[in-house]
Amino acid sequence: MIGTAAASITIQAADRPNIIFILCDDMGYGDLGCYGQPYIETPNIDRMASEGMLFTQAYAGSPVSAPSRATIMTGQHTGHTEVRSNRSYGKKSPRIMYGETPEPSVVGQHPYSADHIILPEIMKANGYATAMFGKWAGGYEGSHSMPETRGIDEFFGFICQAQAHLYFPNFLNRYNPAEGDTATVRVTLSDNIPYPIFGDGYRQRTQYSADMIHKAALDWIGRQNADTPFFGMLTYTLPHAELSHPEDSLLRYYKSRFHEDKTWGGKESARYNPVEHTHAHFAAMISRLDIYVGEVLAMLKEKGLDENTLVIFASDNGPHEEGGADPEFFGRDGKLRGIKRSCHEGGIRIPFIARWPEHVPANTVNDHQLAFYDLLPTFCDIAGISGYPERFLNPADPDDCFDGISFATTLLGKPGQRLHEHLYWEFAQTDYMAVRKDDWKLVVKEGVPHLYDLAADIHEDNDLSASHPEILSSLIDIIYQEHRPSPLFKVTLPKRQ
Repeated sequence: MIGTAAASITIQAADRPNIIFILCDDMGYGDLGCYGQPYIETPNIDRMASEGMLFTQAYAGSPVSAPSRATIMTGQHTGHTEVRSNRSYGKKSPRIMYGETPEPSVVGQHPYSADHIILPEIMKANGYATAMFGKWAGGYEGSHSMPETRGIDEFFGFICQAQAHLYFPNFLNRYNPAEGDTATVRVTLSDNIPYPIFGDGYRQRTQYSADMIHKAALDWIGRQNADTPFFGMLTYTLPHAELSHPEDSLLRYYKSRFHEDKTWGGKESARYNPVEHTHAHFAAMISRLDIYVGEVLAMLKEKGLDENTLVIFASDNGPHEEGGADPEFFGRDGKLRGIKRSCHEGGIRIPFIARWPEHVPANTVNDHQLAFYDLLPTFCDIAGISGYPERFLNPADPDDCFDGISFATTLLGKPGQRLHEHLYWEFAQTDYMAVRKDDWKLVVKEGVPHLYDLAADIHEDNDLSASHPEILSSLIDIIYQEHRPSPLFKVTLPKRQ
């Protein structure tokens, strides 16, 4: 399905608003105070919600990182986009030593298609300064799809999302022409590498990647001005993967709150170190992320850019349980069923908050159903970039398409928002597919369909397939309509009824 942008948007190209998109990693729907989290303090994000719009039915593009981010970048759902799973490269490449630790000489994920334009390319071609700080996950090192080849002016973080599992890694990646970079390079973290990546010495590492990435993001925002509009993607890694927070006052605060905390024994094959006080570490990581958001908003205000900058905060998928994380304790799924890697609501429904003073109505809660592939046309609308989708289709590829619908009308508090006929997901690693149409939700696991009425059954407990065969059949037909076979990412289609 090819969407078209909403009409009657009042933002004109001459206004050239800035856009900051903050994407955190594996935060569940219920992990923030403004979404009902009772244990973790998130005053800055909660304030952002009170000053803007909080969405209750926003969806990630996939239940895991790389394909979810691909739907943002391409404006396509996972039945169409090239990247549909966490396919990684470089495991068999030669090793490079960082101190005593060997690392692959090539790392990264499956690249975005060279034949389909992606979001930063659109923004850059239309006069925006572009940057990304955090996870790339859109191509392996040396591939055709790297930040410098896909519309990113400046990058600092992790090319490979598997490397991003660690908060005290051996290296980060950088592309910054001001530093003399002509391509993305590795930056060795010299204070980390004298100590082992796994074992007792790991905690002696001092270069905390999350802080380093955030510092680079703030530095970039600090160099922006009102003369050139900017588009920044802050794809922070917190609170994903290993539970590892610096030993500071924030961690001590949460240790004092969780008197009967858990320990976790570690997993050497994944390089996840043992952790004491797992709940305290996780809570501190989310609160640290909240501090980052507060500092971004404060920087924009200090620079006089606050009122002309749309800031959106979201998570890339549902909560994880790797590294000793305990989503059940925190109620992280907001009472939804499923976690990361599941196409049930808990794996794909996410926190989503938008703030833009005097444009996005303050202190509003909105139940508009949106998915990540709607961001590309929405940002085009906000930036005054016309012609979506026809202008951006590849004329050499008859199958090229976009699936998103701009929700700028909703963001601006205006009537007449165009709605999706349905939302769509597929995920090869766990063989899931899903369709949402109004309040009906079809979840297909290994080819077996299950039908739910979300209006009456938000936890997806009652399979209504037998009692509503006509609805089941119509949603299965949508799967056959939206699924385009991929030789790399295969799923089991349900039988037609």
